[in-house]
Amino acid sequence: MIFWRGENKVLNYRPDEVIVEIGSEESPILRNLRRALPDVPFTLVEHPKSFLSALQASRDPFGKGKRRLLLMRHKGDFLKKCPGSDGQVCCNYFVINFASNCPMECSYCYLQDYLAQNPALKVFSNVGDLLEEAHKLLSRHRRFFFRIGTGEITDSLALDPYIGISEEIVPFFAEQPNALLELKTKSDCVEGLLRLDPKGRVVVSWSMNPPKVIDDDEHLTASFDERLVAARRCQEAGYRLGFHFDPMIEYPGWEEDYQGMIERIFALVDHQRVAWISMGVLRQTSSLKRIMRQRFPSTRLLSGEQVLCPDGKMRYFQPLRVRMYRKVLRWIREASPTVFVYLCMESKEVWKQVFGFSPSCERELGNQMAHH
Repeated sequence: MIFWRGENKVLNYRPDEVIVEIGSEESPILRNLRRALPDVPFTLVEHPKSFLSALQASRDPFGKGKRRLLLMRHKGDFLKKCPGSDGQVCCNYFVINFASNCPMECSYCYLQDYLAQNPALKVFSNVGDLLEEAHKLLSRHRRFFFRIGTGEITDSLALDPYIGISEEIVPFFAEQPNALLELKTKSDCVEGLLRLDPKGRVVVSWSMNPPKVIDDDEHLTASFDERLVAARRCQEAGYRLGFHFDPMIEYPGWEEDYQGMIERIFALVDHQRVAWISMGVLRQTSSLKRIMRQRFPSTRLLSGEQVLCPDGKMRYFQPLRVRMYRKVLRWIREASPTVFVYLCMESKEVWKQVFGFSPSCERELGNQMAHH
C-alpha cells in the first residue's frame, strides 16, 4: 500500500502519473490535482489512445488502470437513470458519473467486470457541463423529486482530496428544491465536505460491513472505525447519513458480527439523522467470479453456494437471503425503530417475505425515500 500525506491526514492512494487530455487545461479539477500532487508527473496528450491500448494489453488492466489517473472531457450524458436489475424492485435512483473506476480494491467489486473493456481510472474535467445538464433537467421537472447519487462507477469521495469535486457539486445541489444528492463512499475523505453547507439536501452514505469483511475483502478502503468517525463528523456538520449494508456476506459467525456492527453504528451516530439504510447480499456474475479468481485467489467469497437469479446474477438461496435480511432488520429496528430500510436489487417476493409488502412501483419506493 502506498501512502501520501495531505489534508492533514494519511491517504492511501497516490497515482504514478496524471495524464491530461488536451482541452482540460482550464478545468478546476486540474488545478486541484496539481495542488494536491506536487511531486507527481503530469503529461499533456492530444488523445490517450496509446495509454489505453497498453493498458488493455496488460495482464491486469483493471488493477494497472488505477496506477495512472486520466483527466479528460466527458462527451456523453452525465446524468442518467440507474440501470437497476431486471426483475428486481428499483428505488427510482438517478446517477451522475464524474469519474470512472476507483482507487480502492474490493475483491467483490462489480466494476472489475463492468469496466473490463474500459479500465482506466478517469476523472472528467468538464464539471461545468455536468452542472449545466443537471440544472436543465431539474428545472424542466420541478414537480418531480430526484434522488441522485455519484457512486455508480466510482467511489463518491475517495478522490475528493485530490480533485475537490464536492466543492463543485454540493453547493449546487444545496440550492435545488427538488433534488437530494447522495455521496456514497468506503473512505473517510470528508474534509472537503465539512467546509460546506448542505442545507439539508445532501446525504453522505457509507457502505458498511463488519471489520472482518473489510479486512479480508475491502482492500485500500478506510477501516470500520475510520468510516464511523467520518460519519459522525459529517452528521455534526449538518449532513444526513445513509448506510448501505451491501454486500452482506454469509460466513460462520456473521450474525454476531453484523449485530455488533449495527450496535456500534447507532452508539455513535444519531439515529434520527439517518436518512435510510439499504440491505443487499453478495451478488456476482459468472464472469465476475472468473476475474475474482484471477485477481484475488485467496478470497473466501467464491466458496459459498449461490443460485442464478432472473437478472443473470448469482445470489444466496432465497430462504437464506430472507433469513439474513429479517435478522439484520430486527437489529436495525432495535436500534432505530423509525429509520427507513429498503432492499437493493431484490425481487418483490423477497420484499414481501421480509417486510410483509412490496412497493407497487419504483416511483412509490422513490417517493417513500424522498419523504424520509
